[in-house]
Parts: sequence; C-alpha cells; structure tokens
Amino acid sequence: MYRLAEDELLEIYRLMTLIRRFEDKVAEMYTRGKITGFCHLYAGEEAIAVGALHGLYDKDYVVSTYREHGHCLAKGASPRVVMAELFGKSTGISKGRGGSMHLFDPVLRFMGGYAIVGGGLPIATGLALSIAYRGDPEVVCCFFGDGALPQGAFHESLNMASLWKLPVIFVCENNFYGMGTLVQNAICQEELYRFADPYKIPGIRVDGMDVIEVYAAVSEAAARAREGKGPSLIEAITYRFRGHSMSDPAEYRSKREERLWQERDPIKRFRTLLTHERRIAPSVLDKIDQEETAVVDDAVKFADESPEPPLSELTKNVYVEE
Repeated sequence: MYRLAEDELLEIYRLMTLIRRFEDKVAEMYTRGKITGFCHLYAGEEAIAVGALHGLYDKDYVVSTYREHGHCLAKGASPRVVMAELFGKSTGISKGRGGSMHLFDPVLRFMGGYAIVGGGLPIATGLALSIAYRGDPEVVCCFFGDGALPQGAFHESLNMASLWKLPVIFVCENNFYGMGTLVQNAICQEELYRFADPYKIPGIRVDGMDVIEVYAAVSEAAARAREGKGPSLIEAITYRFRGHSMSDPAEYRSKREERLWQERDPIKRFRTLLTHERRIAPSVLDKIDQEETAVVDDAVKFADESPEPPLSELTKNVYVEE
C-alpha cells in the first residue's frame, strides 16, 4: 500500500476521523449558537487534506481556502485552539480575530485560510518564490476549490510558477459546486487538471475520496518540486457532504446524488481497506474513533471555558505602531 507502515496508516485514519468528528461537532455548536458568522465544513473531503499533508514534510508550507479546518488540523494544529478560534475566544489560533475562515499559524507554516475565492493562489506563488530565492528545500501546497479556476489569479499564478519553476503544488479540490453553481456551468473545461497543459506543467486527476491515491500524487509532485523541476497541478475529485456553508441547505443537489457520494465516504473506504487488506482489527480502529471523539469533546470544553478577547485588543494589529 504505497510502502506505508502500519503506524502511518493508523495515523492517517486517526487524522481523517479527527477532522470528521471535529466538523460534525462544529455543525452542532453552530446550530446551538456557540459559533456564528460564516462557517464552511470539510466533511467528505478529509482524504485530500490528510493524504496531501502526509506526502509533505513538517517544514513545508500550506496555503488554504475558507474551507480550511481540515487542512489546519492535518497540518498539526491543536483541535483546542482551532475550536476556540471558531468560538471567537482569545485562546484561538488567531486569538479570536479570524474565525472560521482565517486560521493562521506561522510556526506550523500554515499560512492561512482566505475568504476571497482564489485569494491564496498568488500568496502561495509568492511563498514559493521566496523559497526559490533562498535556495531552501521546502515546497508550498496550495489548496483551492473548483470555483477558483475562472479567477484571473489562478492563471497568473500557474503562469508565473511555471515560468520560474517554483516549488509549489496546486491542489484543486473539485467538489463539483462553486457555492450552488455546477462546475460545468462555470468552467469551459470539465477536466480541470488539463488547465496545466497551456502552462507546461504536469497535471493529474486523482480520486479525492482515496487517501492513498492523493498521498501518492502529492508525494511525487513534492519530490519533483524539490528537484527544481517546478510546479504541478493536481485535481482531486471529491464531494462535500454538507452545503456550501452552514446557511446552505444544498437544495440544488439531488438526494440520490448525495447518497451515491456518501457511499464512497473516504473514511469508511479506508477503514475497509485497513481491515481487509492489512488485517488490522476493527477494535483498534474503534479505539481510535473513541479517542478522537474525546479529543473533540475536550476541544469544545476548552473553547467554551476560554475568555473572550478583551476590548483592549480591538485595535491591535490594525495599524502599524511606531
């Protein structure tokens, strides 16, 4: 199974389970009014974040979108500080200033989620340019949705990254809908990975519900980038199990379509693979399920009991202080 040891496979399962438990709990807390504002959940897409980041090094950079809880957790952020951020508390990863769409931790090299569609693409390209200038071995992994491809920033970023052979991996999470608009109604090329061709970079489409397939594609792209061979474009086919945001009932999708994709649940598929092919006992996975449920419950308790940011913090980091 792509040369992964059992402890690595269990860590992959643990992270996907953590993200799913976390997002389900976020939905509950949002419904209860503990979390407010815009909130976009990642349930159903866990295999992309976990597979991609397992193929990178800790010192590699990640740039995300407004649907970034899963990316941030997979990068190593504490569920406590991410949940506290969603609660708007001072103990949050962005000290309560960012909320759901603006998680940020430079120590982890998680360089932010961005509310502007496609807004992370030029930032990721700039980070890759700085790496190239310094001659460092790191790469940048930039996540974005299918809705970002019509943006000029997508084409400008791919052009510059290709021209200068920058160490950046562009990962398009194609979940078929930009908000409520079907991808075929917004983009002239339905095979999105083919947008790599005009920019003379490798493009590949992978099953975004298969964590090992994502891991293999990103590992190869990262190795290529570290060798100075430039960027890659990976289109990962996936499906969000909830609406675009917590305020979206997703009535534009049929129940049959949702049911068919839920049958391809990436966590259930991976669990079946572990138990059947690697003969891992279901009790081992059940224990992980219970542990991650407890981790998320603890994160909620921590967030709920954390203090609100004081009023004295309101104007900090707004203007440059001399």
